[in-house]
Amino acid sequence: MVCGAAVDSGAPVNLCAHHLLVAYDWVARDVGVTDTLESPCLACGSRLGVRYPSGWLCAVCEWKVGEIPDSGVVRARVDVVYYLRFADRIKIGTSSNPRSRLANIVHDEMLAFEPGGRLLEQARHAQFASHRLHRSEWFSVHEALLRHIRIVNTGVDDPWQIYKRWVSEQVALRG
Repeated sequence: MVCGAAVDSGAPVNLCAHHLLVAYDWVARDVGVTDTLESPCLACGSRLGVRYPSGWLCAVCEWKVGEIPDSGVVRARVDVVYYLRFADRIKIGTSSNPRSRLANIVHDEMLAFEPGGRLLEQARHAQFASHRLHRSEWFSVHEALLRHIRIVNTGVDDPWQIYKRWVSEQVALRG
């Protein structure tokens, strides 16, 4: 049956806009539509979801949006080395729960996260030891450290988003 409506010049197939949308909805019912979730996934924290006619799933861990995670669901552990700036110094520390840890440290700016634990933190302390302040985890701001932070942040707009992605990936890997 031909509808008789005009076909847009750039249409990929010989269908009017209305029937292209009908075809799109037909395909989307099985493959879903990827979009941003209204709020982070309760299971893994991702903001990316897939919308199906039956509802939303997290695009990373496939948790059904709206369902409350079981009390037995444990968030994945992701150890990170973090870089904080306070005035004219930078702290290099490590945590498996950076949001809680950083809430207890006075700082002006969260600069970067780097995946790794205590051994990587110790390696970074040794790497920048000539600028260490009083045997602490604080370092004076200098070009080598700033260059390292820029490299760690390549392609990262918000350090917290990359951390959430790492947690989401760990949750997905655990099934």
